[in-house]
Amino acid sequence: MGTQVYTVIYEADPEGGFVASVPALPGCYSQGDTLEEAETNITEAIVLYLESLKEEHKELPQDHIWQGRVQVAV
Repeated sequence: MGTQVYTVIYEADPEGGFVASVPALPGCYSQGDTLEEAETNITEAIVLYLESLKEEHKELPQDHIWQGRVQVAV
C-alpha cells in the first residue's frame, strides 16, 4: 500500500473550533475544537473517502493544488 499527500485547508469557525476541507476531494470536510483535533478528524475523513472510491473501483484523485499568499494595500 502506498501513500498519497493531500492539501488540507483549515479555517477558524466564527463559533469556535476549526473546519478542515480537502480541495482535491469534493465534499471531504471535517471539524474539530482544536487544530490538532481537526487534523485527526480530516485524516480519518480522507481515509474513508479514498476507501469508498476504491470500493467503487474509481481512480484516486491527485492533488494539484498550489497555495500562496498575496499582500495587497488597504
